[in-house]
Amino acid sequence: MTTSPKDRVYIFDTTLRDGEQCPGATMTFEEKLEVADLLESMGVDIIEAGFPIASDGDFQAVQAIAKRIKNATVTGLARAGMKDIDRAGEAVKGAARPRIHTFLSTSPVHMKYKLQKEPAEVLQMVRDSVTRARNWVDNVEWSAEDGTRTEFDFLCQCVDAAIKAGATTINIPDTVGYTTPDEYRSLFRKVREQVANSDKAIFSVHCHNDLGMAVANSLAGLEGGARQIECTINGIGERAGNAALEEIVMAIKTRGDVLPYDCRIDATMLNRASKLVSAATSFPVQYNKAIVGRNAFAHESGIHQDGMLKHTQTYEIMTPESVGVSKTSLVMGKHSGRNAFRNKLQELGYELGDNQLEDAFTRFKTLADRKKHIYDEDIEALVDEGIATATDRTKVIALIVIAGTMGPQSATLTLDVDGTEKTVQATGNGPVDATFNAIHKLIPHTAMLELYQVHAVTQGTDAQAEVSVRLHEEGRTVTAKAADPDTLVASAKAYIGALNKLMIKRQREATPQTTAPDRLRLGGV
Repeated sequence: MTTSPKDRVYIFDTTLRDGEQCPGATMTFEEKLEVADLLESMGVDIIEAGFPIASDGDFQAVQAIAKRIKNATVTGLARAGMKDIDRAGEAVKGAARPRIHTFLSTSPVHMKYKLQKEPAEVLQMVRDSVTRARNWVDNVEWSAEDGTRTEFDFLCQCVDAAIKAGATTINIPDTVGYTTPDEYRSLFRKVREQVANSDKAIFSVHCHNDLGMAVANSLAGLEGGARQIECTINGIGERAGNAALEEIVMAIKTRGDVLPYDCRIDATMLNRASKLVSAATSFPVQYNKAIVGRNAFAHESGIHQDGMLKHTQTYEIMTPESVGVSKTSLVMGKHSGRNAFRNKLQELGYELGDNQLEDAFTRFKTLADRKKHIYDEDIEALVDEGIATATDRTKVIALIVIAGTMGPQSATLTLDVDGTEKTVQATGNGPVDATFNAIHKLIPHTAMLELYQVHAVTQGTDAQAEVSVRLHEEGRTVTAKAADPDTLVASAKAYIGALNKLMIKRQREATPQTTAPDRLRLGGV
């Protein structure tokens, strides 16, 4: 099929489903709603909000997102079983543009070992599952799980059956990141040529990054005739992740000469989306990550700096502003005033109310007195922490730690608990252990520490430390982050932040909820 100069490409974001399946990337209900709102604002066409049958929490999140999103299509994932499909249908029925996305394995290895079914049985399951989904919605997507390792003739039979049963989108995923661009491009061309009614459906790509080719494969799929790309913010997802939305979008926008497609994403929101998902999942973005990494528009080499001073296009193929990154690195310090601070926040994508601004400015001045250079990352960490802790019941007031070679180490901690200050002293095997023991004395709990991670927000010995803490308690898992020039203070704040989230979860779960199957470990495309 000959493409028009600017063929429409639909962006299908699965951050909230495939991205959240990444081990340790679970998001809270509120965080999912915030991510969904941002995805709609930036122009994502289809939001895969979750796996409704996975748990009550997933169902409720998909249902809530379906009701609040007005412009994007909202879809829930379902296996080929009738219970899965009905659960997804219930979850998305309140959407302005609902879709059910159902999938079934089609490769020989999956059919033999995972499904333990013959090809004829699988083919009938395709018909039955798509038909069931069409009873709920007009917009049905069907996916051939492990499509790139499926025998070609059988794949064509399944695609034909799905379209005849009413599927409006056909996804041929590279579930295990196995294919190459040439193979993937050819596969779509051949399937679309072989299946007589292929023109009745939009074809979709969904690529994993096991061999580092997810984005390249996705773009090759477009050349083969696909017009929907499934991707995630920051490329998060199972194993090595998915194709990164920001890389897909900027490849199309930057190389329109060889990728003549139109995707309607507001690219200036990419950097903010990256930071939001990173904060929600506690997954840091690698410094050299394309488009949204901290070093994506940084130049240290003398040769590069000389070229950039003469003309920015010598070493930059896109402008920082085009993806929402500030043009210059404005150095903020203790002599900066409120107007400069407000302008910097707006430049970084923050809109704060007067009280929030005053609180952030006060903490900024405190930090500036302790730190020689204030970088954009410092300000972002400071503001994000303030927003996250604004309504916390428990806050860190003071911490004194005695450490060194002569143990045991000790910590004296003062907390504000529901408006009352409480102080305690504790010892431990190291200053962090002593600090956490002090917290445990003031806030008794049974939560287990699953993750404790520290990294510097910027360079230098006076850099802020950003600490991530993950706690697990009776099936509940929460994560929290905090930043401070003192690593131990950041550690205490992060731990308290996680405990505050646990309190909120307990309160929410105390409210009667509709019973649904226990959370399962489910697969996907």
